[in-house]
Amino acid sequence: MNSLYRLGILAGMAAALCVCSAEADAQRLAKEYRLKKIVPVEGRQGIAVDSSFYYVSDTKALYKYDKDWNLVAVNKQPFRHPEIANHFGDIDVWNGEIYCGIEKFEYGRGYNIAVSIYDANTLEWKRDLPWCPESGQVEVSGIAVDRDRNMVWMSDWVDSRYVYCYDLKTGKYHTKMQCMPTPYWCQGITIADGKIVFSADDGEAAYGIPDNLYVAELGEVPYTGLKNGEEVVKDTPFSVKLDKNGKPVMRKGLIAAGAQKGRVEHFREMADFKRAGEIEGVAIDPVNNDLLVLNNRGTRIVLGMSQGPISEEGYTGEVHEVYVYEIRN
Repeated sequence: MNSLYRLGILAGMAAALCVCSAEADAQRLAKEYRLKKIVPVEGRQGIAVDSSFYYVSDTKALYKYDKDWNLVAVNKQPFRHPEIANHFGDIDVWNGEIYCGIEKFEYGRGYNIAVSIYDANTLEWKRDLPWCPESGQVEVSGIAVDRDRNMVWMSDWVDSRYVYCYDLKTGKYHTKMQCMPTPYWCQGITIADGKIVFSADDGEAAYGIPDNLYVAELGEVPYTGLKNGEEVVKDTPFSVKLDKNGKPVMRKGLIAAGAQKGRVEHFREMADFKRAGEIEGVAIDPVNNDLLVLNNRGTRIVLGMSQGPISEEGYTGEVHEVYVYEIRN
């Protein structure tokens, strides 16, 4: 075979492989989905997927499943300093790494927030990206990698008005987006087709009212960062600290320098869950574009924490399930 011809074939094969790899890593968001199957899983928090595996986070563990939903790996001691951080939220996976928002979570409030990155092969911790408290974020419920912009976004369950963006190249806070209208109690996020999808625990399990998914265009994401300024000191995420004269306490220093506006639209009501409960993570399979949504049912939840099973309905513990939806043609 002519050497130039052989080189041409090899180059063509390499190009085809690159295209297949790019396609396999590019999630697409459809307008309508139909339920394909329901899969019981071990974890209650997040769901992520790449071309070969599913990844599920529990509050204090990581699980890895093959594409037939066989459990192939577990890390039940994922935190380097469990006295500082004790909670995973929703997760994402990209380039062989699992991105996790971690924190110490106690009854509706997060502390010691960070982006922890784990090896997708071994499920072992690799490194952290530091949190920027001056951004205004007070909790991390979910995390999503923006592959087009090389950024990572974090949601806030306590105050879901904003999602927060960090530059993966620098590891620093980039900007935040105000969600208008605001999804109530955002639990998970994922990014596809330049859009961010939110899962919101805005139903009412006691009355059988379902939770929902929402979507917003990201558009341009200009840098705003931090600036020197003045802002009110908060006593809690929803109340200001007052001095002895009853006036708000102010602080000077670095504060968020700005935010972009995100127009949020209703995407899907999750009325096909077996029982209304606590919606959690959301992801899109890069291979077939299936929509994956994790839901918990069977326990009473107070400020994000389980209070035991709903025994009068026959539950003896919480049930964790991933609902797999295919695109409706």
